[in-house]
Amino acid sequence: MKKSFYNILLTLCLFGFSACDWVAEPTPGVSQLTDYFVSGQACIYNVNSNYVPMAWEFNNTYYSEWFIGDIMSDDALKGGQNISDMAASYELENFKSNADNEIAEEFFKAQYEGIARCNLSLAYIPEVPCDSDMNESLKQRLLGECYFLRAYYYFRLVRTYGGVPITLKIENDDSQWNLARSTADEVYAQIISDLENAESRLWNKSETGGADLGRATKGAAQAMLMKVYMYMHDYAKAKQWGDKFLTDQAAQYSLVADFASNFTLAGENNAESIFEIQYANEATSDYGTGNGSTRGTFTQVLTRSRSTNMGDEGWGFDKPTHNLYNEYEAGDPRRDATIILLDAEHLGDQDTYLGTSYLNRKTGLYNADGTGYTVKNAHNTRGVLNNKQYRLADFYLLYAEACLETSDNATATTYLNKVRTRVGLPTYPGYTFKVNGVELSSPTLQEAIRHERRMELAMEGHRWFDLVRWGVAYEVMTAYMAQESDEAKAEMQPFRKGVHELLPIPNKQRQLNSLLDQNPGY
Repeated sequence: MKKSFYNILLTLCLFGFSACDWVAEPTPGVSQLTDYFVSGQACIYNVNSNYVPMAWEFNNTYYSEWFIGDIMSDDALKGGQNISDMAASYELENFKSNADNEIAEEFFKAQYEGIARCNLSLAYIPEVPCDSDMNESLKQRLLGECYFLRAYYYFRLVRTYGGVPITLKIENDDSQWNLARSTADEVYAQIISDLENAESRLWNKSETGGADLGRATKGAAQAMLMKVYMYMHDYAKAKQWGDKFLTDQAAQYSLVADFASNFTLAGENNAESIFEIQYANEATSDYGTGNGSTRGTFTQVLTRSRSTNMGDEGWGFDKPTHNLYNEYEAGDPRRDATIILLDAEHLGDQDTYLGTSYLNRKTGLYNADGTGYTVKNAHNTRGVLNNKQYRLADFYLLYAEACLETSDNATATTYLNKVRTRVGLPTYPGYTFKVNGVELSSPTLQEAIRHERRMELAMEGHRWFDLVRWGVAYEVMTAYMAQESDEAKAEMQPFRKGVHELLPIPNKQRQLNSLLDQNPGY
């Protein structure tokens, strides 16, 4: 009887009888992705979520990008309470990292979370019909944001670890997670493709105001294309995209008159800002839960003074070095807008780390006299100040490099001097500066541009990546280490050329992915 019943059922199903519709019905109570992607509003919310991993700074450890960009360079020491405070950062600072370094692990994971979210959006949003919340122009902009963000996450990965696995689709099965590393060139090629896709869809900054302020823009994609080609050492292509940005975006961006205002709340998303991570002042915190949902930044509390005389709100990380302080030219207002040394009344014993008591002013929202804060955080672990990832001065100096490398010295000089003129400094040529205490009496144009990038962008997380991009990390860091305090030198390991330019691929990721090769030397 049972066999006969199944034979009848099979026959009915083969002939497509409606009696078998229940066989294909979805499991009750199980939601499908297609149930979500049904409206324009859903698409908007989904794309919003793609920005979130870029703002993450804490899971099993803190892992803000400046732990790499500042602290691995000659711009900053780790800071904190002592050398054992945040061991993972101590390892990066002193080139003692291994493949179990927690910062390397958490930063790696966060970027792939961002990539996965973008892949999901790019798979489903194209099939969502336009409606009253999303016309075709907005739909294309949303897709452009996804392409831009995916490119940005891969850019963060490739310049930190070298070649990494490329995934452009939803990986929802264990068998799909074993992916071999692509070469750095292949990753950069994918980044270029995504940025070109983004550039063709995104809107200009003036079209993304109000509630959309802070979203990726056409100008951001064009500027990033130039930046990525600089990392690829394709200077002709970099200059082409720089030219296009300057032509297309002439009315969209300008240097602000007051350099220091870039690092205030009033200066967020200003005329100089090309792309920045958005934060808000919230009374709640996800401290202790890891990669939570609140929208504040840990950077403020991490980098503010540890002194109880200042309000007991900071933890004293990311401390500028004497080497950085001493390279500023006499009269350069950027030094005091970047670096602060507390007076005797406000300096606490815990503000000195391995011989330096300097503090990073750019991220702390300090009062003008440096004796307090302009903003008290709504929660003592979360701050409000946005993170400026890319601003026009950065673009101008990269463009000056591209012009120099393509033998257009006159234009290179023009854009170098735009940055210097803004802060009232003499134009090139006609000035000298010191590097490691040695005066360059007749600096070359290359030396002048590299000096200017350090002074202009100090403590913004760029220095380490510049040193690696220029191929001088070994020489610069070796010279810097020789001049550090005895306390700092006692902790340092010699820089290994060909090894320390990249972070190790995290061991935990290699355990999950058997095809993931390790970087040399780790």
